[in-house]
Amino acid sequence: MVFAALPVLVGAGGDAARSEHQRIVEFWTPERVAQAVPREIVLDGSGQFQLARPTHHRPGHGGGPPGGGGGDGGGGSVTGASWTGGGTIADTEGKVLFALGSNYYVCSATLVDDFRTGESLVLTAGHCVYDNENNVFATNWMFIPNYDADPEPLTTNGSFCSGTLYGCWTADALVVHDGFASEPGFTEGAILHDFAFAVLGPGGHSGNSIADNALGDQAIQFSAITEGFVHAFGYPHARPYNGTDLVYCAGNVGFDANFGNQTYGLACNMTGGASGGGWFITFNEATGEGTLMSVNSYKYSNDRNKMYGPKFNSDTQDVYNAAGGASSNTIVGP
Repeated sequence: MVFAALPVLVGAGGDAARSEHQRIVEFWTPERVAQAVPREIVLDGSGQFQLARPTHHRPGHGGGPPGGGGGDGGGGSVTGASWTGGGTIADTEGKVLFALGSNYYVCSATLVDDFRTGESLVLTAGHCVYDNENNVFATNWMFIPNYDADPEPLTTNGSFCSGTLYGCWTADALVVHDGFASEPGFTEGAILHDFAFAVLGPGGHSGNSIADNALGDQAIQFSAITEGFVHAFGYPHARPYNGTDLVYCAGNVGFDANFGNQTYGLACNMTGGASGGGWFITFNEATGEGTLMSVNSYKYSNDRNKMYGPKFNSDTQDVYNAAGGASSNTIVGP
């Protein structure tokens, strides 16, 4: 069952869509981008999931320690390092900006392979597209691929997007599962469904689709794994990171025993802003390609050195399938 929420973005096609895209691009002035903070979920000492207190870190130079060498993805563990290996991941992993009410936020997202022509989809976390405590979709949602290559210093007036390598793409539709949207907050049920897709219209510097820019995409699977060496990527924004650096973690996948091993765990010190960044199995560090199987979702307040993510399943596939035909914000029902 799929049902559409009241749209907050105009569907793709025609002057209206182009006008809406331009409005969002103009909304994100360097000053507003500088005010954006991570939307991060943590499990606190009382056993309740909460939004982390926003940590503002004005973007600047630097980031995580060096990393991202060659190899086939089967090397040693990495708990948070700058990705310097290039490849497809550099273009397909991006920074996300969006608004909820009067607050501005940052997350991460990944371009996903889509078998349908004319579609450009990005995968992110549910809490990066929908506020399930207030039952509203995010507005002014925007994706910036390969932000690492040419991060805007946010010290000048004018267009933020014009200062990035490829420009920005805005969402024609945001699609999330009812298992996340119907929960009253960050409950166990919401965490298990903390994934979403955004449908991107024409954009960038030339007004074309991302596919026309040949940035590539990543494969995705909708079945859980029981073991394996995984890579996680994102643009962590909170200290010690600064939001301008593509960072990765790599290691053997684990599970969260506090929730009956229903979610994945990984040794990873990425901070707020990395939410929604992709997790990959069979990731090839030489090519920067792999298969998506989760996203950065939540952490524990008393253990910031581990990241957790939902297991992709048939519900994830339902959201993916619905995104292929969505022209307005959509909640995919049970």
